[in-house]
Amino acid sequence: MCCRKGGTVSVPGAYAGASDAIPVGAFMNKGLTMKSGQTHMQRYMKPLLKKIEAGEIDPSFVIKHRVQLADSPKAYDKFRDKEDGCIKVVLKQ
Repeated sequence: MCCRKGGTVSVPGAYAGASDAIPVGAFMNKGLTMKSGQTHMQRYMKPLLKKIEAGEIDPSFVIKHRVQLADSPKAYDKFRDKEDGCIKVVLKQ
């Protein structure tokens, strides 16, 4: 509803299941385009890791929680429910 006429609705990231709340009439009347897809992790992982190792970028600001692997189900729930400022979780053995 908030996309401009002729605009693009982009849905990157993880698949979240079926949605029946898309206003198809408004989508069609505005002439919108929808794009989606998973992040191209294989393409970007090596160059980003090199920059992290070289100290060019520091992604640690997004890591809000560090938990044991056994606690990962609870950590996922916290991430999913956006509790306690949870953005990214590092799992430890």
